[in-house]
Amino acid sequence: MKHIVKRKGHEEHFDERKVYASCYAACLGTRMKHTEAERVCENVCRDMKTWIVKKEEITSAQIFQQMVKTIKKYNKEAAFLYETHRDLT
Repeated sequence: MKHIVKRKGHEEHFDERKVYASCYAACLGTRMKHTEAERVCENVCRDMKTWIVKKEEITSAQIFQQMVKTIKKYNKEAAFLYETHRDLT
């Protein structure tokens, strides 16, 4: 189980469901159809799991940056929404 070092310094286990949920929200924000959003997010989760398995320890910031890159491979608009979401909250 991979440990994620969060922004405030505590650790959590990697949770694929969080990756999927945040990707899905970004996709729906583009008015993408649910079936297309599901396809994109399944691909993103697969790619992220492949990427993270090579890491010993990882920060949430590194995951965030990799998520932006990975989502961008499948949908640039969704990647933009994912990346800028923190600025809006």
